[in-house]
This record gives sequence, structure tokens and C-alpha cells, in this order.
Amino acid sequence: MSGFVHKTIAQVISETAARYPLVDALIHPDFGVHLNYQEFYTQCRKVAKGLMALGVKRGDHISVWTTNIPEWIYLQFGLGMVGGVLVTVNTNYQSHELEYILKQSDSSALFVMEAYRDVNFYETVRRVVPQLDTAKPEEVNCENLPLLKKVVYIGKRENTPGMLRFEEMLARGESISDAQLDERIKSLDENDVINMQYTSGTTGFPKGVMLTHHNIVNNGRMVGDVMGMTEKDKLLIQVPLFHCFGCVMSTMNCVYHGSTMVVLEFFDPLKALSAIADQRCTAINGVPTMFVAILNHPDFDHFDLTSLRTGIMAGAPCPIETMNQVREKMHCEEIVIAFGQTECAPVMTMTRRDDPVALRVSTVGRLLPDIEGKIIDPETGKDLPPGVQGEIVTRSSCVMKGYYKMPQATEEAIDKEGWLHTGDLGEVDKNGYFKVTGRIKDMIIRGGENIYPREIEEFLYTHPKVVNVQVIGIPDAKYGEQVLAAIQLKNGHKGSPEEFVEFCKGKIARHKIPKYWEFVDSYPMTASGKIQKYKMKETFAAKYKN
Repeated sequence: MSGFVHKTIAQVISETAARYPLVDALIHPDFGVHLNYQEFYTQCRKVAKGLMALGVKRGDHISVWTTNIPEWIYLQFGLGMVGGVLVTVNTNYQSHELEYILKQSDSSALFVMEAYRDVNFYETVRRVVPQLDTAKPEEVNCENLPLLKKVVYIGKRENTPGMLRFEEMLARGESISDAQLDERIKSLDENDVINMQYTSGTTGFPKGVMLTHHNIVNNGRMVGDVMGMTEKDKLLIQVPLFHCFGCVMSTMNCVYHGSTMVVLEFFDPLKALSAIADQRCTAINGVPTMFVAILNHPDFDHFDLTSLRTGIMAGAPCPIETMNQVREKMHCEEIVIAFGQTECAPVMTMTRRDDPVALRVSTVGRLLPDIEGKIIDPETGKDLPPGVQGEIVTRSSCVMKGYYKMPQATEEAIDKEGWLHTGDLGEVDKNGYFKVTGRIKDMIIRGGENIYPREIEEFLYTHPKVVNVQVIGIPDAKYGEQVLAAIQLKNGHKGSPEEFVEFCKGKIARHKIPKYWEFVDSYPMTASGKIQKYKMKETFAAKYKN
């Protein structure tokens, strides 16, 4: 199905609730939440009225800093009804990063939960906004954050000076009539910015990506169409909601298609297995590291996963072996790969469910309907023919409006013809299937030779002891850069540099064989599960300084 639809988020949820009122909408085992679409729609309207009572106007920026709790989803659709811009805050952030986002995004309100893992969000907010101790709720005056006026607390704490409680906001919302809310909904335009996501920062300072109703609704629709999602499907959502994978490819996808959202507060392989089995999930989204953790869980064989049919593996290169195991052991015969970035809302290409397995493991698929993409020479900007490596660029009405208050960065990302420059290296074959070969910034230049880490990683994955591998370049006085492989071995296995050098000999070119070998337990990650190669480079460059 091609042709963009022209709807706001509010129109989508209202239509789905009318079409499938009794179909399960949201199941959240961690919180005992089980709502059908009629109940879910009613709850989102309550939140929308609460937001209006709080004074949220169309275009106001509202930050949300919580894990995947039910309130996050109510806020996504409630803000979609009142036209407030949801500013998503990464759950791994600390005080400095939170302050940066609140300030850069010009947020007028912040929704915050108690704590997550070793970060106490409540206390962190009090450090960033010390004026809360003496402020009246809704009258926060913080010198450093002049636009921030309200902090809303979600949780069980009794005493929250300077903060309004989520329940209080809902109670106030009772003063707003259905007619008032409907009037607000009618005033919205599909081209309004409704979501601002800060790019994960695998390469540096986060930028606020401005996405519209049109961007998000259409990308969620197309992704679900490729997966074959209907009201009979239940999708396990274990990826963070603050990321496009969570709030477009997962929640928006489900709500558009009338499918059920089965949500985990945060990724946990045992909880994932248990939710799939208990709820009879038919679909699962995740980054490759999540699938690896599920497959390698000691209790994997104790769970019945035969209900699974499809899902998306994305966010990082997908090892062939992992893909095959997901298909065979997890019964996800129709698993697909998706590729894109937040700036294009986010998906640009997907493999299709009926693609031969070889294509599903060796490419990131072909373009979604009505989305353009091509390969250009990063130096000259000229179009390149099939089979030649260059930069992947894309153009469509899914591309962001720009980076918030960063006109120069926007200009660098989107050229005058409207092409978004992804910064990804790749090639396309004559049938339109794209391959991603690396990031322009990740490319290693050793003695004048261009080396692409992805190629070496795929080769090293074929070693029977390897669970994960990341290849980077580190500075070298003689060659400019040298190749380093950081390998995660399967449980109970040991490895040596000599063994791996021997494994490479005669199979890959001599200059591609890593000079340095590191055996690691984990990698530095963004909260959305992307490996931060730049952090690895810093660590190992310092270790091997020459």
C-alpha cells in the first residue's frame, strides 16, 4: 500500500478505538495494566484533558523522563491530542545531560518518575532545579532554565515539594469538557512538530530532531504494513520508548494497525521470554544484542515461543548467525531487518517477509513505498551506479523538519534538493536492495587503504567462539591507523590473539587482519542499544598510544 495518509496522532487513535474497541491495546505485565482500545483511548483523553488543565498549548515542549511505564504511552497519545511536543529524554542520562536537554529544547514542563537502576531521577531533577524546594507547583523559577515552569511527578513518593503529582493533573483535567478537547484536536495540523528526539549521540552532542504527526504516523503505518500487522497481532515492546524504535516502529505501528502493545519496563531477557509465552506474542522488536541475550538465556528452552511470527531487528548490523537462530529457534520465520535513522522518522528501507533468507541476512532491504534513496559519492555528491560504495541519502515526507535551533547542522544534513545525508556508507544492487557497509566516520584508513569494519566483523562472527565483535581503528604513528578487534566470547570460552590471527590468515587480506585483539565482557552502549564506537576508540587509543 503506497500513498501517504494525512492524519494527526489524535485522529489515528480515535479511528482505531472506534474500529477495534474490544481488542487489547496495552498489556503491561510489570504494572498489571490490561486495557482494550476503548479503555486505552479513554485513558489517553483523560491525560490530554489533564495536560490542557495544566496549561499545555499547541507547540509547547514537554519533556518526559521515565522508563517504559504506562504513563509514557498515555503521554505520547495525550500530547498528540493537545498538540504538545513530546521531548523524549534518554533514561541513561545524568544531571548534566538532563539539564542540556531541558535547556536546549526550551521545555516548559518535565514529567519524571522516581528512579531507574542506579539513577534516582527524582533526586537528579532536584539537583538540576534546586528552586523546587521553595517553589509552588507550576511556578518553578529556575535561573538556568527560565522556560521550565512545571515538574510533574509519577510515582509513590508522598512528599514532592515544588512538583505536581500525575494524579493531581488527571483530577484537574476533569474540569475540561469533551467539547474543549475535541476543539483542540480539530485545531491541529499533521505538519505540526509533535515529537522531538535527541539523537543517541554515538558521535557527539545530541541534536533535537523535529518530527511531525505526518512523519510518525506514516512511518509507523509503513513499518507495520511490511510486518503484516493487524488487530490479531501482539507486539512485544522491549526497546526504549524514548527512541524511534519504541515510539514509532512499536507504539505508533500498533495503534495504527489495531495491534496489541505488550510492554516491558526495560529490557530483560527472562521477562521477554516470559511475556512472549504468557501473552502469546506474535511479533518482537529489538536490537541484535537483545536477541543474542534472549537466545543465550539459560532458561530459553523452558518457554513456548511458537506464537511468534514476525518482528524487526534493527539499530545495528545484524549478525547472520543471530538472524538464522531467531528464525529457527524463536519461530520468527518472517523477521525483517529495518534501516534508517531518527532524522527520517526513522525507517527508510526494510527487507520483506517473503524475501529469500539470503537477502534478509545480507541486506537491509529495499525502500519503503514513496521513500526515495540512492548512493552518492561523498566527495562530489554525484550519483553512483549499483554495486559501488558511497553515502546513503534519502528523501521523502518522512524526513524531519530539521534540528531544533541548529540551522547550520540542519543545512549540513539536508541539502538544497531535500536529500537527507545519513553519514552511512553503503551500496545498492540492481534490484534496489541496500547494504550498509559502515559509517563514514567509522572507516579505517591504514597506510592509505580504506578498511570497512563491518566486513571484518562479519568474517569474525563466523568463528565458533564469538558472540559479538566490534572492529575499530586506533591512531598509529606509522600507518595512520591500525585495526583493533574487541571480541565478546561465548560463555566459558577463552581466546588468544594468536588463535584469531591464525583464523584470519588466508581468508582475509593481510592489511585487514587486526593488529590488536581485546577480549571484552561488554561494550559501551547508548540506552537504545547502539554500541558507541567512539568511546571504544578513546579507551583503546589511550591504551595503545605510540
